[in-house]
Amino acid sequence: MKELQLSEQQIDSIINLALAEDISHGDVTSEILIPADLQGKASLLIKAKGVLAGIEIAKRVFFKVDPALQFEVLIEDGTKIKPGDIVAAVSGSVASILKAERVALNFLQRLSGTASQTAQYGAETRGLAVSITDTRKTTPGLRLLEKYAVRMGGGKNHRLHLGDGILIKDNHIASLRALGMSLKDIVTKAKQNAPQGLKVEVEVNSYQEAMDAVEAGADIIMLDNMSLEEMRRVVKSVPGQLKIEASGGITLANVRAVAETGVDLISIGALTHSVKALDISLELEPQNLKLL
Repeated sequence: MKELQLSEQQIDSIINLALAEDISHGDVTSEILIPADLQGKASLLIKAKGVLAGIEIAKRVFFKVDPALQFEVLIEDGTKIKPGDIVAAVSGSVASILKAERVALNFLQRLSGTASQTAQYGAETRGLAVSITDTRKTTPGLRLLEKYAVRMGGGKNHRLHLGDGILIKDNHIASLRALGMSLKDIVTKAKQNAPQGLKVEVEVNSYQEAMDAVEAGADIIMLDNMSLEEMRRVVKSVPGQLKIEASGGITLANVRAVAETGVDLISIGALTHSVKALDISLELEPQNLKLL
């Protein structure tokens, strides 16, 4: 799969859980109405403009339900799509196709929605030297798939998990300040104890906090819910080798203005936590239905 960075075991675990939710008690409607020997073909039809993500996951769902099904990928992940595009075709037992339909579409619609929304943010910042990144505000159990979808939409991944980087956030700071530590003390301690290779990022809410973090040796400065004016001031004052990230309250309406302050990264929780699923349907082709 295209840079999916997931093992087959991880993928199967996610798919198995989704299938258990939906078909562990069978598909009573299809079982009482659809002949077991009815064969057919269906298309996965795009009904909204966007970017495709999750086609291989959908394929795997159909094969999990019935290994005898045939699935042809017609459009690859990361491709721009529009209403009327057919991204894949599945053929074989109609009962099996119907049993797998909803789970396959749930994955495909949600991941394509994430990729599409990421691409929208990328389009708003086109031409500027800034990266759009995700956060850990993901659907429980689906993080790696959703972060894959962000990459398919042209974005980049922030931390995959809590062990993937050191990010000193407001509650870390509040806890340690209660013990008498300053922001400089906190960053210095993190730098001293950081595992080799891990950079230290610190979340700040003001210009002065940003300067304190720089002085203490932070590698990345996260500007949380700062005004555009404050962002520009920090960017002008922070040494060029340090990365600056903007976060909090970023929308399609203001993302370009934020990017124009000169920050290096813009992290956006909405890429995954409030995504609108892309409209995709499965359409059986009546002319191809036949009893064996």
